[in-house]
Amino acid sequence: MTHGSTADTLNLGLLLFIPYRAAEDRVFAALAEAGYGDITRAQARVFQRIGASGSRLTELADAAQVTKQTAGFLVDQLERAGYVERTPDPTDARARLVRLTERGASTIPVGEKVLADVEAEWRAHLGSRRMAQLRDTLTRLREITDPHT
Repeated sequence: MTHGSTADTLNLGLLLFIPYRAAEDRVFAALAEAGYGDITRAQARVFQRIGASGSRLTELADAAQVTKQTAGFLVDQLERAGYVERTPDPTDARARLVRLTERGASTIPVGEKVLADVEAEWRAHLGSRRMAQLRDTLTRLREITDPHT
């Protein structure tokens, strides 16, 4: 087999990554256009895993698959930019939660709109049946690939 660039020769990981990166690029472009151009991909990896009620730093590090130190560094950056805040954990006085600020929460509809548009475009290109199969297949694959399911 040759190392060309046709879909037949690309490995499956790359075939999964290319559409992900295309969608991610569109989200970042929309965020920048909406005035949130200072969020980096590394920061977003932690940011998008913050729970609705907040998350502990160790949970964020685990979910983002980075060290606690890296997660702390990224949260520090997000905090300085006004996207998150650290607050006491009501269930454990020794712990702190990372929560979205109003500014952080205001980025979510921007990303959700873009992702809805992307999915609609993919559905139009693939057809509803193939799109449903894709979603089902990837959801099933997640059962053996995502440690957080």
